[in-house]
Amino acid sequence: TEVSINRSGQVFVRVGNETTLTEVGQLQIANFVNEAGLKELGDNLFQETVASGSPVIGAPNDPSYGYVQQGYLEGSNVDPVKEITELISAQRAYEMNSKVITTADEMAATVSKNMR
Repeated sequence: TEVSINRSGQVFVRVGNETTLTEVGQLQIANFVNEAGLKELGDNLFQETVASGSPVIGAPNDPSYGYVQQGYLEGSNVDPVKEITELISAQRAYEMNSKVITTADEMAATVSKNMR
């Protein structure tokens, strides 16, 4: 069995000893007016919301819809330098808060000791 998807999103299969591919379906792409309004469900799945607006459905390779490349993975959309910088900032903030709590605890112990 062979599955093939062309640039326009047409899905073809070859089963068993068949020599030709048979079209079995067509992928569709949905665009949203406000992509940031989509509800993230996890595992790279999103759900339409009132904030996202209704989907505008089109086929791959149509103007403004992009195209499909079989056998490729989408590259990361994360900026590693920015993420590391934010992680370092968060770590420093955590360390500072930890020192504040330790100092406050030491001050409370000193006050308690002097009151005896």
